[in-house]
Amino acid sequence: MHGRPRKAPTSEEQEAFAIKASKLRSLQSQFLQFHHRKIYTKEALDVSAKLLESNPEYYTAWNYRKHAVQHNLNLPEVENNEESIKSILDEELRLVENALKKNFKSYGAWHHRKWALNKGHSSTDRELLLLSKFQKADSRNFHAWNYRRFVTTLKNIPDEKELEYTTDMIYNNFSNYSAWHNRSVLLSHLLKEKAKGYSPKDNVFTEEYEFVRHALFTDPDDQSGWFYHMWLLDQTVKLETLLVSSWPPHGCNLSLSVDGSFGDCSFSPFTVLQSNTRRLPLILYFSEAVENICSSTVEVECENIVSNELVWRPLSGDVTGSAQAWLTYLNFPEEHAHSLKAYQVKVSLARSQGIFSSTGVHHGNSSHIAFTVSVPLYRSGHVDLKNERKISLSEESFCTHDAQFLESVLVNLFHLERTKVGETVVDYQWNTMTINNEIAHCRELLSTMNCKIGKLTLARLLMAHDTLMSYTGTSHRNVRHHAEILQLYDDLKKMDPAHLHYYQDEYSLVLLKQIISNQELLLKHCRKYKDPSSPRINNFCLRLNNLSLSRIGSIEQLLWVQVLDLSYNQLKTLEGLEVMQLLSCLNVSHNKLSSFTALEPLRLLRSLKVLDISCNEIGVHSIDTRRYLCSSPLNHTSGGDWKPEESEMHGADYWEAYAIFKDLNLIQLDVIGNTVSDENIKSLLIKLLPSLKWFDGESCR
Repeated sequence: MHGRPRKAPTSEEQEAFAIKASKLRSLQSQFLQFHHRKIYTKEALDVSAKLLESNPEYYTAWNYRKHAVQHNLNLPEVENNEESIKSILDEELRLVENALKKNFKSYGAWHHRKWALNKGHSSTDRELLLLSKFQKADSRNFHAWNYRRFVTTLKNIPDEKELEYTTDMIYNNFSNYSAWHNRSVLLSHLLKEKAKGYSPKDNVFTEEYEFVRHALFTDPDDQSGWFYHMWLLDQTVKLETLLVSSWPPHGCNLSLSVDGSFGDCSFSPFTVLQSNTRRLPLILYFSEAVENICSSTVEVECENIVSNELVWRPLSGDVTGSAQAWLTYLNFPEEHAHSLKAYQVKVSLARSQGIFSSTGVHHGNSSHIAFTVSVPLYRSGHVDLKNERKISLSEESFCTHDAQFLESVLVNLFHLERTKVGETVVDYQWNTMTINNEIAHCRELLSTMNCKIGKLTLARLLMAHDTLMSYTGTSHRNVRHHAEILQLYDDLKKMDPAHLHYYQDEYSLVLLKQIISNQELLLKHCRKYKDPSSPRINNFCLRLNNLSLSRIGSIEQLLWVQVLDLSYNQLKTLEGLEVMQLLSCLNVSHNKLSSFTALEPLRLLRSLKVLDISCNEIGVHSIDTRRYLCSSPLNHTSGGDWKPEESEMHGADYWEAYAIFKDLNLIQLDVIGNTVSDENIKSLLIKLLPSLKWFDGESCR
């Protein structure tokens, strides 16, 4: 462990271990008899003390001591005798000190000491002296640092004084992870309380960057300072929670196609949306996960729609009710007029304390979205998608768009992107200047040595810079650093193969950001269906196949996509796709999806009609380590809609498939090429999906 090779014990050591184990078993046997009989005599306490001094990790013995102490404190002769109470608790402190001498990283011992001190009858004067001894033995012992925070709170020691202590400890040893961490905890509290000398925070962080830079340039290969630098970077880019995108986007003129036809505008996903129910999804996407999106924090103004009656729900499996994207539906009434009915929709989010993130940051920008929705006259006999023939998602089924038309569509997309959603202009001058300064210092360091964590930090700094530029509205192609960041992650994959998967995930996120934020690159990935008269699907397809993607990102810029091809990548999960509520066709064949659990985000895509998950790894692994991340009929997050008879009907082996597919409205599904693909799963899926017409390329109705 920690780079220290294990050595086989000698025969003498094995004999000594055997004698020690025999003594411990004897003590443990005596102790358990006392414990089970709830005997708290002096003899019983002495036995438990000997046991804990020999083995401080015996949690049952620490719990027994708590019961014993509480029992003795409640004795009539002790209850009102301060001296007796103090004597009992001091004995516990003495025992803990002896146990810590045996193992000063014992969780149970440190916890028991806190418990005894919290009784309020013992002096805390010795605690800092005791901590000094342990921190001299191991200055990075996080147990001791955690206990130190507990003691300083009890003794009301100012955070400013403790911050000075962390400075001294860091100067003694730059590699003191615990001191750096304690520094971040103390600074967070001082800044939150706006303590004297710690406001504005810009000045404080500027000094902290300079402080940590000394450590980085002194020993660049030590990671402790880099982790603190990462924390500073996070504070620098942690802005007010912002509304970053929406569907429909601001300024959009959208027509609903309620009969399944796309008419003359069939190519454009920004002008026509097929909806058989005269219902339009309204999606709000924030810069971080937020809570409390509801009719009291979001106002929707539109004829025939009552804002207070709209129900907002998070597009996330998070049981806390927090999500980056939130969804509601605008239901337009059935109009019997002989022409289109145009609805003006305005969505307003005031600067509100009601909308807040999981980190406590409030929505800090007054945001307004306005768009127009044209709804045609009511027709009782609209066309149903399930009456159409099979849809092919192969390479041969697509061709390039007319260049002039495609460019006009994407110009519309990028114009809508640049339209300011918020009205308040926020000054990020210090944030931008600081990150630029850190980029320069990082480049300077890397010019003298090849440091992997330095490269990783530079990649994060460049990404943070580009993100800030996008918030300020000054992001242009010539100031984006995607190509350089991709090269840094390529270098890291070679330098540090142990963390290859992490670097590949980050590489994928940056690659997607590069493609989607650049009009010329995005043009190369847009295709149209060759035979638009065949299937009633939007012919505008985004093809992100063969890119070696292992993770999906930049979803906030893909809310408009209705047909998506992610085939021939390295995806192990579809996390993020739950936000793409307009998706009707999805191809994720030839990836590395290892179970039905990986498809869980698709549960929320009620518009999905065509799904290809063929040639993945579903069923290859006998044990799926992700399966319990998915709602199970055996836990309380499944919504309580699993019935015992369904378990018998579908089999316990297929409950993941049941949970994923039971609420979908697919007309076409391909699962061939997976280990799980057999007659049993075919039978199950056909039963679950009454709308299904095509299964693995063959008619199933």
